[in-house]
Amino acid sequence: MKRGRKTNEANSSSSEDTTEKEPKRHKVIEKKTTVGQTPDWANLLQDIILQVFQYLPLLDRAHASQVCRSWNQVFHMPDLWRCFEFELNQPATSNLRTTHPELIKQIIKRHSNHLQYVSFKVVDSSKESAEAACDILSQLVNCSLKTLGLISTARPSFMDLPKSHFISALTVVFVNSKSLSSLKIDDTPVDDPSLKVLVANNSDTLKLLKMSSCPHVSPAGILCVADQCHGLRELALNYHLLSDELLLALSSEKHVRLEHLRIDVVSENPGQTQFHTIQKSSWDAFIKHSPKVNLVMYFFLYEEEFDPFFRYEIPVTHLYFGRSVSKDVLGRVGLTCPRLVELVVCANGLRPLDEELICIAERCKYLSAVGLGECEVSCSAFVEFVKMCGGRLSQLSIMEEVLIPDQKYSLEQIHWEVSKHLGRVWFPDMMPTW
Repeated sequence: MKRGRKTNEANSSSSEDTTEKEPKRHKVIEKKTTVGQTPDWANLLQDIILQVFQYLPLLDRAHASQVCRSWNQVFHMPDLWRCFEFELNQPATSNLRTTHPELIKQIIKRHSNHLQYVSFKVVDSSKESAEAACDILSQLVNCSLKTLGLISTARPSFMDLPKSHFISALTVVFVNSKSLSSLKIDDTPVDDPSLKVLVANNSDTLKLLKMSSCPHVSPAGILCVADQCHGLRELALNYHLLSDELLLALSSEKHVRLEHLRIDVVSENPGQTQFHTIQKSSWDAFIKHSPKVNLVMYFFLYEEEFDPFFRYEIPVTHLYFGRSVSKDVLGRVGLTCPRLVELVVCANGLRPLDEELICIAERCKYLSAVGLGECEVSCSAFVEFVKMCGGRLSQLSIMEEVLIPDQKYSLEQIHWEVSKHLGRVWFPDMMPTW
C-alpha cells in the first residue's frame, strides 16, 4: 500500500511539474509568432534599403516606395536620381514604352539638381517627342550634369526642330553644367556658337564628344573644341569636319593622348560630294602623339568616290565598308593600313578577292577580326589567308555563300582546315532560311 501510494505521489508530482512548465512554453511560442507576424520594416537601415532600390526597375521601385514613409524617403534620396534615361514617344501613335509625364514633372520639381548622368531617347521619329526632350532640357536650370546623351532611335526627330529652339535648350545645360565630361549629340542641329558656349563652361572636364551627322557644325567649330578641351580623349565626327588643323591640334603637347577617334565617311548623293585629302604629315603627327589610339572609320560611299582615300599610309585600326567596295580599294587597304585590327566588308561584287585578302594578311600584322558579306573568295585562298593570320583571328565571320569551292577544297572540307589553323572549331555562317 505504501509502495503504491509513493508511485501515485510520484505520478502526481510529475503531472504537476508538466502543468507548471507548459504555460511558459506557450508564452515563448506566442512571442515568436508575434515578432514574425509584425516585422518592423520601417526600422531597416536606410542604406540597406537604398542598396536594394538600386537594383530595382523604376516601376518596382515606385511600388516599393508605397510600403511605408521610411521607404518613400529612400525613394527620393539623391543617390537614386543621379542617373536617369528619359524615354519619349507619342502614346497616341506608338505602343513603345515612354516615361510618364507625371514622373517627368516630379523629377524636374524634386530631383533636377540631383541629375548627373542623363540621356534622352526618342524612340519614334515624331517632332513632338523631340520637342518634349528639349522642353525638359530647358528646365534643368539647377542641374550639374556630367554626361548627356541625345539619342534618336528613329531619325530624324531632333533635326526636324527649329534650330533656335534646340540650341536654346541645349545651352541651358552647357551654361549650368560646369563639369560636363561626356556629350553625345549625333544627328542634332548643334552649331558652332553653341559649341563655343560648351567650351567656355566645360573645357577643363570634357573627355568624350560624339557629334556625327551635325550639318551646322563647321571645321572651325570642331577645331575650337580641340584647341581648348585638352582633356578630350574620345571623339566621333563626320569626315567633312576632319582637317589637318584638327589633327595637329589633337597632337599638340598640351593635349592628352587621344584614345578613340571615329570618323564617318558618308555620301548621300553619288558624284555630288567632294572629299578632301588629309596630308600624310598630319596623320604622322597624330599617331606620334597618340600611338595607342583606336582610329575607327566607317565608309558609306559609292565606288567612284573612293579615289581620295588609301593613297598613302594611314593609321586606321578598325575599318568598315557599309556599301560595295571595289577590288582596287581593298588592294590599297592592304598596302596602306598596317595598323589594321578589324575589317568588315559589306559587299564587293562577283570578282574574287583572293589576292586582296592575301595582301591584307601579309601587311596587316595585327588583324584579329574579319567579316565578309556579299563577296567571293576561293576556298584555297581563304585557307591560305587564315593560315597566314593564324590564331590571332579571334573573330571570323564569313557567309557560306562567300566561299567558292575549287580543286583543293570543297565546302565540306574547308571548316576542318580552317579550324586547324585557328586552333578552334569554326564553321561559316549560314543564311537564315525563313
